[in-house]
Amino acid sequence: MIDEYIVLDVETTGLHPEKDKILEIGAAKVQGQKVCVTYQALIDTGFPVPERITELTGITDMMRKSGRALKEVMEEFVVFCGELPIVGHNVPFDYRFLKQSAAACGLPFEKEMLDTLKIARKVLPELPSRGLEALCTYYGIHPQRAHRALDDALATHELLWKMWNMFSVKAPEEFGLSKLNYTIKKQSPITKSQKGYLNDLLKYHKIELEIQLEDLTKSEASRIIDKIILQHGKIQR
Repeated sequence: MIDEYIVLDVETTGLHPEKDKILEIGAAKVQGQKVCVTYQALIDTGFPVPERITELTGITDMMRKSGRALKEVMEEFVVFCGELPIVGHNVPFDYRFLKQSAAACGLPFEKEMLDTLKIARKVLPELPSRGLEALCTYYGIHPQRAHRALDDALATHELLWKMWNMFSVKAPEEFGLSKLNYTIKKQSPITKSQKGYLNDLLKYHKIELEIQLEDLTKSEASRIIDKIILQHGKIQR
């Protein structure tokens, strides 16, 4: 069993790292089972928080606006993690978002991992659910706020050691590190023609975006253009 690691969780605007964004990162540095230091940051994605995400996490659009730029947060977070392996519940999901975001900021993020969901599926096959909330209930773990990044990360840390204490003799092989692999899908920047047309659409419909057009990817610009046309219509010449 690893003695030193980063346990983490992210809250996102959706399920797909190629088009959705990280809203919040929560993490803790653990040494000898003890939490030494924590990290928490909200990120201003430049886009309104989807209503379903606010309902799930409690993260409002006002909270999002109080967050910091992705590059600033990712630079801090990569330093916070250092060379340590990462632990999470369904950690490949978190890793895909973190690696995609790190790559967008020109930062490396290659990690080994320990996934408490994968462990739970092996050692607790009889449970009807092995989601983090269900496992916390099963083990009597009480996070302060479910679906907030730092609280879920700390609950995952506690869950890991609950399972280790119960299954380390019976199934020690389940607690070994494995390599995380995720190939970044390159994002092309907004094209000149997209930028011009989107700028015309915004002026025509008197819409203000919170994000600079230069910061958009080609696919993001395309989605915004389609959404504006669907809601407000095309430019009438």
